[in-house]
Amino acid sequence: MKRFTLILLLVSICMAGTLHAQQYIYDYKRTADSYFEKKDYYSAAQYYSKALGTFTIKPGEYKPYLLDKSGKNKKQKKLKDYEQVVYRLAESYRMYNDFANAEKWYAEAVNFDPVQFPLVRYWYGVCLRAASKYEDALTQFQLFRQSYKGYDDYSTRTAIEIANCEFAIREMALPPKYEVIRVAGDINQGGANYAPVPVSNNTVYFTSSRPDSTLIEKKDNPFVNTLYVATGGDNSFEANEKLSVPMEEGMEQGVAALAPDGNTLYLTRWTVKNGAKHSAIYRSVRQGNEWSAPQPLDANVNVAGYSSKEPFISPDGKYFLFSSNRPGGMGKFDLWYCTINSSGGLSNAANFGTAINTKDQENAPFFDPAKEVLVFSTDGRTGFGGLDFFSSKGNFGSWSTPENMGYPLNSAKDDLYFASIFPKNALQKGYISSDRESVCCLEIFAVKRKVKMAGGMVLDCETGQPLEGAKITLLDSTQRNILEKQTTGVAGNYMFEVEMNRKYKVLIEKENYFSKNFNFDSEQLSMVDSMMNPSVCLKRFEIDKPIVINDIFYDYNKASLRPESKLILDSLYYLLLDNPKMEIELGAHTDSKGTDAYNLKLSDARAKACVDYLIGKGIQQNRVISKGYGEARPVAPNTLPNGKDNPEGRQLNRRTEFKVLRN
Repeated sequence: MKRFTLILLLVSICMAGTLHAQQYIYDYKRTADSYFEKKDYYSAAQYYSKALGTFTIKPGEYKPYLLDKSGKNKKQKKLKDYEQVVYRLAESYRMYNDFANAEKWYAEAVNFDPVQFPLVRYWYGVCLRAASKYEDALTQFQLFRQSYKGYDDYSTRTAIEIANCEFAIREMALPPKYEVIRVAGDINQGGANYAPVPVSNNTVYFTSSRPDSTLIEKKDNPFVNTLYVATGGDNSFEANEKLSVPMEEGMEQGVAALAPDGNTLYLTRWTVKNGAKHSAIYRSVRQGNEWSAPQPLDANVNVAGYSSKEPFISPDGKYFLFSSNRPGGMGKFDLWYCTINSSGGLSNAANFGTAINTKDQENAPFFDPAKEVLVFSTDGRTGFGGLDFFSSKGNFGSWSTPENMGYPLNSAKDDLYFASIFPKNALQKGYISSDRESVCCLEIFAVKRKVKMAGGMVLDCETGQPLEGAKITLLDSTQRNILEKQTTGVAGNYMFEVEMNRKYKVLIEKENYFSKNFNFDSEQLSMVDSMMNPSVCLKRFEIDKPIVINDIFYDYNKASLRPESKLILDSLYYLLLDNPKMEIELGAHTDSKGTDAYNLKLSDARAKACVDYLIGKGIQQNRVISKGYGEARPVAPNTLPNGKDNPEGRQLNRRTEFKVLRN
């Protein structure tokens, strides 16, 4: 009887322990679910991780066939709970940008029922891409596209992600264009550190959310963004103090721009309420060693009910650039600009237009007026993932198609806030902000362009001397995008910065000279720092002055061109291609044998034969006209003074010429 009572007692204790454990286990998941619903994903991840420890099944041991489709098996609910916890753990990590941990659990979740978890494979691909595992990410996105039945934003985003992966795989096979090094010192310590503003060679302002000891003492949130000062140089800075710009309670500030005179500071201020962020741009003026209380800009920049942020002042002080979701844009945040008058006032803001802005996000503009290059970040174009740096050539009247600035300036994470320390060669050296090496936050990196040079010399064809004042235009291989323009000096030289393993076209022009162009490939620059193309000579011309085309032959008494004549005319065809605006006249001449009427008719037919040949090769009809002159314009005597025939003179008179009518 005692033994039976003892057994009952032990069973009761075990059952109570089991019930307590089950309740404890249930609390982990319930607590995690609560944090998840409140969008506190960091806390949710901690509790989902604890909840996972209560399951007997371990990562990699999941077997979908264990599920009883009837739903009667007790294991069914346990496995469903396991699936839910794994999926939400992955989601929680992803939502606070811990892609490495999220990847691990999405890899487990791709084995789950796709009907219950239709987006797992998409987010698994996103995490792989964020880790620069582009080949693996591409596979997951392709599989997701094959299986996903929805026609929504995920379908659209999948196409974009596939294009990004394919682009990144191609680009990362090319030699790097920049050196990128995380800045040393304590500038990157604690919280987010980003948006550097060079003040001098050894001083930068930057934005940081590093813990504020005064707020810790007050038991307030210590991670408040504001502006700091850092001193140092190149790849190391020490940040010892805040910039003395007054702050308002409940507001954060940073992402600033300094006017060229150094006495006016434009900065972004923002608040976050109910998860929504609202920002505006303010102005502060230097007063000795202090800055005045920032005042908001007017409706030219800040539109009520919308956000404006990330100001930039061009080094020449002529343009004010910023990002805003104000009305009149293309999508989310667009790039806008104002002109700055002599007194510092700003014009009404103008949108950069569809050449630059997309339906997605455009951020952090930077403009180099010397090179006429705009640099900005966007997630609306094909790139490496997240926000990427793009550049465009233009002058606020028109812009070239933006080009991705390549690896490693861009990464699989967010890359933005380009800042230069070389005003006269802005893209050569500077700083960027990126979260490529961080789970949570932006950090500051020093960047230096790997320069490769290609050049040549332009000569006068007649004198063989260097040709000063020739205009040299460097275009990309599509021949649509102008990359740079130069003018030759007294030595006739030109030199461009170029990328490795790229194809280029060079156009050489000078007034009253025939233009020339040629293509070149910079592949050999992988072995050297510079390359010189062969010298090019330009031939001078005068409007309406005939130029003889030697060796144009016809059959006797006929206008049909001989094969060898067509080869000579091909050189004129290429000349017209190189000079697309040029209009010419082709004239044919005869000697004095035969009647005037006959010679005029024959010469006219021969000139027309030349024009027809050029038109047949694709030259527009309105660019070439024919004219027969017969024997009316000899350049040599047809007979000698003694009345005898002059074969040499007749040969010179039987000629074909062209002259430039318009250029």
